Amino acid sequence: MSGDGGTARRVVPARLAHVVLRTRRFRPVLDWWAGLLQAEVVFENEFIGFLTFDDEHHRIAVVAPPGLGGPAERAAGLDHIAFTYASLADLVATHERLKAGGTVPTWAVNHGPTLSLYYQDPDGNRAELQIDRFVDNEEATAFLRSPAFARHPVGHSVDFDDLVRRFHAGEDESVLTAYRYDHENERSATGPPAGEREEGT
Repeated sequence: MSGDGGTARRVVPARLAHVVLRTRRFRPVLDWWAGLLQAEVVFENEFIGFLTFDDEHHRIAVVAPPGLGGPAERAAGLDHIAFTYASLADLVATHERLKAGGTVPTWAVNHGPTLSLYYQDPDGNRAELQIDRFVDNEEATAFLRSPAFARHPVGHSVDFDDLVRRFHAGEDESVLTAYRYDHENERSATGPPAGEREEGT
């Protein structure tokens, strides 16, 4: 029994270290993730490779164990892995680099907390490349707990090629990353805008 009245101390991981992907197509999958993230291959042999793009010794590992079956479509499991970029400029530059090499997103979406691009590797694993729309985690968490997010927890699709065009034309980033339902946040916080009648009144 602990000395704090029986309440156990909450112990959490310090960080997420890495993700490991199993594949029968070792080289295409390893090359795809290295290219997507501009990651360094710090080790590889004929069946395993380790990739890093930051201060962790490896963030992604790709492994090809013997006797592996093929990927299952529409099965329960991991949906995607998300990576955050520091700025809209970095996300735009990454999109342009990948598109020039023939890799295009399967979906561009403004989730509310993030503006995100989804990509799919040769096995069907998905990567989300995103930027945060809020200045800190406290604001993002408050948004996730808001009635507006509860009504639209997926967000809305974005024409990212149009966004890129407008970005290079110098349009304000707050406009480019605006969430379609932001007016609902204002409504929930302050009531309806001045002069607007509530439905049914």
